[in-house]
Amino acid sequence: MNQPCSISNSFDPESRASLFLGDCLDFLQTVPDESIQLIVTSPPYNMRKEYEESLEIKTYVEQQKAVIDECVRVLRPSGSICWQLGNYVKNGEIIPLDILLHPAFKANSLKMRNRIIWHFGHGFHCSNRFSGRYETINWYTKSDDYTFDLDRVRVPQKYPGKKYSRGPRRGEYSGNPKGKNPSDVWEIPNVKSRHIEKTDHPCQFPISLVQRLILSMTKEGELVLDPFMGVGSAPAAAVLSGRKGVGAELVESYHQLAVERVLLALQDNLPFREDKPVYVPSDGMSVARNPWKKQERGK
Repeated sequence: MNQPCSISNSFDPESRASLFLGDCLDFLQTVPDESIQLIVTSPPYNMRKEYEESLEIKTYVEQQKAVIDECVRVLRPSGSICWQLGNYVKNGEIIPLDILLHPAFKANSLKMRNRIIWHFGHGFHCSNRFSGRYETINWYTKSDDYTFDLDRVRVPQKYPGKKYSRGPRRGEYSGNPKGKNPSDVWEIPNVKSRHIEKTDHPCQFPISLVQRLILSMTKEGELVLDPFMGVGSAPAAAVLSGRKGVGAELVESYHQLAVERVLLALQDNLPFREDKPVYVPSDGMSVARNPWKKQERGK
């Protein structure tokens, strides 16, 4: 298949994007040791989706461990791995996949920095248990000397006009003017039906979720890898953020969509939902007014 000249179909650290059609283990073998700054992915959940085969859970874990081992090899000492997972469901019983795979990361001496809860409002409706509305992103680092830039991903204060009511700082604004730490619970809409990013893939990453990881854990020009890239949300988010996107995908139709979306990202024409609050308080509330903007206007 012919690809745009700005996108390589094999690993090329100088290219803005390297998108491989084929098995991720084959691709990872071509990636040099300690060359990737961030690995962010959402692997198959073993749920009989059209892009995966159903395996015995032990075999699934073994296959995932083989990929994780290779990912650790290619990760830079200052780098991070973010493995986004949901639940494996069999006969009505749920098994949290991140708990099953955690030993594979610990066996490689990685340290977990956060178990991020990604909450979303829409999904499959259950009748014999509560409907699942979250997945997890397990963030691991290779060393204690890792990249993390909180200021790049701060979110708006819910009440930027709120002040201390007592104590030595009474009357001062209590919130950081740069915004607040988004914490380890993220409310970001998932990609469903009329979502601006929706493609034919049934389970795709929202760009804003990946960008929050990329902006906080990498610097401009560094490499971001997704070994199960699907329709290319991670490499597209990398390109949009001034990084280089790297990924592999087995399904040719998804790979083609990934190429198309990354090309649009390179042209700054890819439609996506920006990282913004789901809820914004009314301007009529005094504590909702941003005093820092008022001070800037008065300068």
